[in-house]
Amino acid sequence: MKTDVELELTSLTLTAGRDKSGRPEKADIHFRPGRITALLGPTGSGKSRFLGDIESLAAGDTPTGRTLLLNGIAPDADTRFDLQGRLVAQLTQNMNFVLDMGVMDFLRTHALSREVEDPEQAAQSVFAAANSLAGEPFDATAQLTQLSGGQSRALMIADTALLSWSPVLLIDEIENAGVDKRQALDLLLSTDKIVVMATHDPVLALAADHRIVFEHGAVAATLQRTEHEALWLSRLEAMERKWSQVRAALRRGRSLPPLD
Repeated sequence: MKTDVELELTSLTLTAGRDKSGRPEKADIHFRPGRITALLGPTGSGKSRFLGDIESLAAGDTPTGRTLLLNGIAPDADTRFDLQGRLVAQLTQNMNFVLDMGVMDFLRTHALSREVEDPEQAAQSVFAAANSLAGEPFDATAQLTQLSGGQSRALMIADTALLSWSPVLLIDEIENAGVDKRQALDLLLSTDKIVVMATHDPVLALAADHRIVFEHGAVAATLQRTEHEALWLSRLEAMERKWSQVRAALRRGRSLPPLD
């Protein structure tokens, strides 16, 4: 198998495994570029293990017994080694920089390492996208270590979307990132990546192309958004916009108007 999957990955499959009691899952799970898959279930139900199976390119050697297929083929040992750190980009709940470097210097360095055609323009694009996601804008000269948690997450979301070669993106609870979550997903999907996210957020769950429900360490159900759920999504998004307006007003020291 070729290892240049960042250019050629058209499908990703995680074969059926087993739950915590050894009972088999019912079906394989398939992913396609440009689609969002939401992972749902209570803490400990198996979402993180599922993400871990993708990240490690599982080959029947994890507790679930699942195997990852790339374009329908299980990679051999050499390919798995070559793809470590290249196939998957991951955004976790806690992201803190240890590199003491300016934001724009970091972005220019990353763009140069990717050998993009115009590193300066690429860095500027990532910076602009990050600031559009962040709740509180930050300056191009700010040190990475001085960014807040939400600013750091916004920067890495934009960097992953616009500069990362990895065709698969795993997200752990983006709703806790302090960023505009729907705008973040739109940005990530514009790059035609496979996006898999664990979430407890109903808006994100309903915004996904399909959702996987976990129970006892295994896939319990796979669902697609129905017509009436699309109406629920619109209603919940409107409620969130109103919530955001109230939060912004309170943050700016404004009084709220009387309720209708």
